[in-house]
Amino acid sequence: MNAIPLIEFKNITKRFGSQTVLQNVNLQIYEGQVTTIIGLSGSGKSVLLKHIIGLLKPDEGTILFRGKPMAEMKKSEMAASLAQISYMFQGNALFDSLNIYDNIALPLMETTNLKRAEITRRVMARIEQTELTEATYKFPSELSGGMQKRAALARALITDPRIVLFDEPTTGQDPVRKNAILSMIAQYQRKFNFTAIMVSHEIPDVYFISNRILALYDKTIVFQGTPEELGNFDHPFNDEVIHSLEGLQKELTGLYSQRKFKILNHGQLKRGETGEDYCIVVFTLSALDAVISGLGHDAAQEIIHAMGLYIDKHFGAIGGFSTRRKSNEFVTVLPFSNIVEADSIMNDFVRDFQEQGISDIRKESQKLASSDKCVDFAIRAGIAEGQPTDEMDSIIDLAKSQQKEIGRLQCAAKE
Repeated sequence: MNAIPLIEFKNITKRFGSQTVLQNVNLQIYEGQVTTIIGLSGSGKSVLLKHIIGLLKPDEGTILFRGKPMAEMKKSEMAASLAQISYMFQGNALFDSLNIYDNIALPLMETTNLKRAEITRRVMARIEQTELTEATYKFPSELSGGMQKRAALARALITDPRIVLFDEPTTGQDPVRKNAILSMIAQYQRKFNFTAIMVSHEIPDVYFISNRILALYDKTIVFQGTPEELGNFDHPFNDEVIHSLEGLQKELTGLYSQRKFKILNHGQLKRGETGEDYCIVVFTLSALDAVISGLGHDAAQEIIHAMGLYIDKHFGAIGGFSTRRKSNEFVTVLPFSNIVEADSIMNDFVRDFQEQGISDIRKESQKLASSDKCVDFAIRAGIAEGQPTDEMDSIIDLAKSQQKEIGRLQCAAKE
């Protein structure tokens, strides 16, 4: 990547007394992207984040903002740079004694000389954009966890920041809520075009919303690149950190992580004799953005979670293994199966899915739906046959080209 990084660390070291927390950290963060810093709890991710926002200064090394060392900036330049950054706290940090309007307005009241009418205009615009109109004059304790998160994000965005930092945004949440929070961050990052920097000691769906992953391990950054590149990263980090957290991915979606999926696929096909057939099934949930807009993030993620569990229940029982490849796409491998066998297996799945699966998914999503809107979307599936010598991606593409509608979820709102 040739563009000048928005933020760059060069050989940053930070000590607290005799303890070194960061050592020779080098990293680049680029404008307009979602960058996630991953690592185990206590590895120094929050310390790194506090250097970006200016709460901590390094003992050694240089931090650059748009190519200029921050240590060389005048106070006015430094203030202008830091003013572009906002921070969404781990626990939302909403003030219980203030209603949602006042919570969101607080940064403008404290840091600007805007007239009350202009503050009202800006706050109400953010409230509408984050779908909080009905909660404007309610207090945090009166809101669901999801609405509290949206209120915290609205407050973080009220000053029109170019950069928003997220410190462990999914900590303490249940699996579906974790995915819903990440989906919300991704949606609003696209909507407002800010640069998102997130730290997490969990590895749930950060891969689906992140442009770049930074891996913090043993006090330093050992990897920078795309989520796909991380899967091929040969380093103890993969074994000690990712492997130890992969159970969470199955908890979140009912499916294997993409890394575990690749390992299983390679092992299964390697055990087969040369020329042994296998089949791939690709499932797609259409109109996911419409589902999110109509039913809310929680209900959309419950649909994804329930779909993953349903796929795993049917295909896992017969030796198949599955992963969530994209936000709305699942891939299942049926080892040692030809297309005739796979068609028969798929026909059984479709029959069960239409008789019971759609109803079960509808019921689960209704529990979390944030509105009474009617949403209509299709679930599609396609099958393709391959051999061990074939590139998996080409077989996946072939399966996608064969997709047909296998079910339709209509009006998945509250009844």
